[in-house]
Amino acid sequence: MNTAKSTPTPMGTSCKLTKSGSEQFEDPTLYRSIVGAMQYATVTRPDLAFSVNKVCQFMSKPLLQHWSAVKRILRYLQGSSSLGLHIKPAVSSTPIAIMACCNADWASDLDDRKSISGACIFVGPNIVTWWSKKQQTISRSSTEAKYRSLALATQEVIWIESLFSELQYQYQTPLVLCDNLSTVAMAHNPVLHNRTKHIELDLFFVRDRIQSKALQVKHIP
Repeated sequence: MNTAKSTPTPMGTSCKLTKSGSEQFEDPTLYRSIVGAMQYATVTRPDLAFSVNKVCQFMSKPLLQHWSAVKRILRYLQGSSSLGLHIKPAVSSTPIAIMACCNADWASDLDDRKSISGACIFVGPNIVTWWSKKQQTISRSSTEAKYRSLALATQEVIWIESLFSELQYQYQTPLVLCDNLSTVAMAHNPVLHNRTKHIELDLFFVRDRIQSKALQVKHIP
């Protein structure tokens, strides 16, 4: 891979990996070794979170299509080895800002139709937490999938708030950004009916934070 041509993205937008559809990879141990090493790269590379999480789901029985996806990630790493996190000092004279961005890829897993949640959280100008993980339940709409992602981000924000409170450090009211207008509207004024009863706990959890002025949820394109 040292002489391979680099690629601008770690995974193509049309890449849909499944548990079937191609021949089995001849060296599963090599696959597990490389993918395991990639997990360490995600500690400082948020841009790898989604793609590495995806190839990690096929450790037990990797196929050739999965190996091709791994090689693309390696090609991306080869051309972006100089990238990293830039840590900047926050302004100490004002309360520090806490901002989260959340999203979900609805029913993107072709094997079980579960959605993928993703979020990143900034404290001041610096990103401190990020993740990409499969949801535990199947969402019946994109709004539901994104709302579950919103609830996960809110939970992480509350943990950061508790840490700052323990350190007696001043912070602004946290802000969570979501690109789904229905999710934002539901967070501010959820109408509980048959289609939303199964996510009622997440609805009340986020709405309670908004009503107590402890959280802001806004739309972002």
